Parts: sequence; structure tokens; C-alpha cells
Amino acid sequence: MAYSSSARDFVALSDLHPNLARPNVIGVVIAKTDVRGFPDRKNIGSERYTFSFTIRDSPAYFINVNAWGKEEYIRSLSESFRVGDCVTIENPLVQSKESEREEKFNPMTPSCYKLLLSENHSVVRTFSCYEMDSKLLSLLHLPVKDPQDYYSLGDITANGQSLDGRILNVLAAVMSVGEPKYFMTSDKRKGQRCEVKLYDETEMSFPIVCWDNESIQLAQSWIPRETVIFASDVRINFDKFRNCMTATVISKTIITTNPETAEANALFSFIKDCAQSGATHDKMEELSKDSINLATIVDVYTVEQLKEKALQSDGKPDPVYGIIYGYISTLDIDENASKVIRNRCSVCRFIVNEVSNTCTFCSDISLDSKSTFASFDILVDLTDHTGTLYSCYLSDCVAEETLGCTVTEFLSLGEDKKTALKWQLLLERSKIYFKVTLSPSWRTGLKVNVLSCKLADPREASQSLLGKEAGNKGLHY
Repeated sequence: MAYSSSARDFVALSDLHPNLARPNVIGVVIAKTDVRGFPDRKNIGSERYTFSFTIRDSPAYFINVNAWGKEEYIRSLSESFRVGDCVTIENPLVQSKESEREEKFNPMTPSCYKLLLSENHSVVRTFSCYEMDSKLLSLLHLPVKDPQDYYSLGDITANGQSLDGRILNVLAAVMSVGEPKYFMTSDKRKGQRCEVKLYDETEMSFPIVCWDNESIQLAQSWIPRETVIFASDVRINFDKFRNCMTATVISKTIITTNPETAEANALFSFIKDCAQSGATHDKMEELSKDSINLATIVDVYTVEQLKEKALQSDGKPDPVYGIIYGYISTLDIDENASKVIRNRCSVCRFIVNEVSNTCTFCSDISLDSKSTFASFDILVDLTDHTGTLYSCYLSDCVAEETLGCTVTEFLSLGEDKKTALKWQLLLERSKIYFKVTLSPSWRTGLKVNVLSCKLADPREASQSLLGKEAGNKGLHY
């Protein structure tokens, strides 16, 4: 396959091989690093300079490009294009890559090769977006990883320090973009830092940090509460100073701005609804016992049937309400209290930033203690004889009713009593009312809110179970 141009033919990246003489290639730049200098081993006292970038010419194919040379050439070349530009490369050297070593610091690519540029033999030309082929332009909005292969921000927060140091993919909306901050390192090198706050349907303030100029410049183009990003291969860390999880853009990271995927479209709809209604995630998504009459919920499901029902919704956002006779199989309330109790804004009930005590939706100023209240925010697993629903929300007054205590009473309990409370509830057959919505941003694909959870009447639960096993495929009881 070859791309035609009025001046030349371009070899498809998938057709490159080391024996190809003087190839010309074309592609959009989807990632790029800063320029770095290294001591030149051949010329003691001088430095060689390098930077790398990744180009793509089809949905399935992209390749890494490395440029080496004198400082003037490398800096000039680097400044001639940015992520999102289209470039042509004439006469690069096609070289086999050492995957294990090179992909430790560079983006993973489907190609067995890499391209090397030299000042004497290679030429790079840049085209504006107006000159680009529409097929190439569309590649800028296509993630390089499976669009369903990502962690929701809530998943990362819930897993906590167990994910420290992991390389993950993230799909999220941009809440805010900080101003770049510049500093001098101890060895007199210039440094920079920019922090972006992300959010999705599961977490409303999650920091991702950029340390290089290229990602910082890209971030400055994002529009808060309008832009969605798919960030592949970001590093997740636990920030001990702020006592929270964070993400960091690294040299392996490829960020797709406003991806055109079903999962991203669902997130776009979410942020649009937030903007139009002026409501918060918690206000829209969390249901207390006062917001719906439980007596109107009569449909009984097994976990297996519920998953099938959700999959048959054809992506429609309408929630499913029902009852499950099952039990809580995971309830981590006897570990760190900060994992199960969060402060909320008394005005909009949004979970406030734990460090700054700031509500990012209805106010940008710090709230005094009278303007917030402590609330349960627990993730539980619900299980019956057919399967398990993971990471279900047990929140606010529903959690207080289930646990049989207020937040204040819970905080006064010793560790042994918290453990005893946990085992009073774990594995006890319960009648669980729920609300389920399809949520691509939630790692399981289903977002489950528990509306009520009480010990089940044994006779009622047995009759329901017998009805299911009798092969009744209906969902109304």
C-alpha cells in the first residue's frame, strides 16, 4: 500500500523494512518528547542531542522516530512541528527495534522497526491541518489502545496504593488546566510542571501531572469541562504529601484528545448534562432513600440476569431499578477511614477536594467547616448464586442505615468493633434495592447504586431463589 502525492509516493508504515531504499513516509504526530543532551563519547567535552516522536498513518499502524545530531539541528527540527501536525519524512533509516529495552521508555508500537533521522540524509517537512488528508486527520481522535481498556478514576482511587507505580490507561474529562510552573533543578537545569484536574462519572477531581514542555503545551489547548482525553500508559502513583492517587505523563504516554469512541461519547454526554443542569455528579447520580419510593421497585433479578438486561439496553442511558437477594461479599470498613468517609459540600452535596477543602463545582474558594459534612462513600461487592457485581456505591444515608450507625458514631468505634461490624454484614443474605446505569467510565461497565440493603426474610428469599431456578426467565415477580 502507498499514499500518493503530487510530488512523491509514500510508503505505508506497515510496509517498511530495513532493505527498502530511500523510503518516504507520511503520518500525523501523535506523541513527542522534549530535546535532551548527552555527552558525546566520540568527542569528549561535547554533547549530542536527541528527541523522539511517534507518527501514525492508519488506525492499526504507528511507529517511533528518533532524531540525533548537533544541538542547533535537533532544536530547530523539534520546534518545526507539534503533536497534531502532519509530517513527511524523506529517507529515514529503517532499523529493527529491541522491543523490551526500547519500549521501557518509548510508546509501544505495532511495528517491528523504528526510524532514525540524520541531519545529512533525512528531511522532515510539516503540513498544517488544512493541508492534511481527512483520513490522516481523523487518526488524531483514535486511541492507540483498545478504547475499552482503561481504568475509571474511581477505580484508581478505590484501589489506592495497590496501583502505585503501575502503568495504566485513563479516559477522563478535563476539569481544569493549571498554569505551567518553571523552576531550576539542583544541577542547574531548567524544569517545568503543569497539573491538570480530571473527572469522570466516578470521581470529580483527579490530578494528572505533566513534566515536559510537549505535554504541557498540549494540555494548554484543552478546554475545561469540554475536552475529553484518552491517556495511554500514564504512571499511577500515591502522593504521600497530599494523601491521594495521581497520574503522571511519561515518555511512553500517548494522549488522544477528544477521542471518537462510544466510551468517550458517553463521557461527553455526562459533562454536557453537568454543564446544562448546573448539577454535580453526586446530585445527579446518587439516590437517597428519600429520592425514590422503594415500594415502586418490584422487579427481582439475579446478578446474571441484571448483567444481561444491561447489555440488552443498546447503550441507552436509562437506569434499571430492581431487587437482588444476595449478600455483601466485600466491605472494607475496618482499614483506612479516609477510604470510606468523604467530605461533601453542603450546598451541592459534591465530594470536596480533601486537601484544599474546596468544592470545584459551586465555589472556587475554601469552605469553612460549617459548609461541609462528613458522609459515607463505600464501594462494596454484591454477590448471589449466579455471580458478583463489583464496586457498587453504598453512600450517604443508605450506608448509615445499612451499617446501623452515623458517621460520627462510626469514627468513635475502635478497630476491633469496626471489624465486628463488618462481619455482622458480610455474607448475610440481604434484600438489596439498586439502581444500575451503563457507564463506560466505570471499569465494570455498570455503575450500581445501592438504594437499600437489609437482612432478607428467609422465606421470601427462598421463594425468590426457587422461582429463578424453576427456569422463569421473566424479570417481574
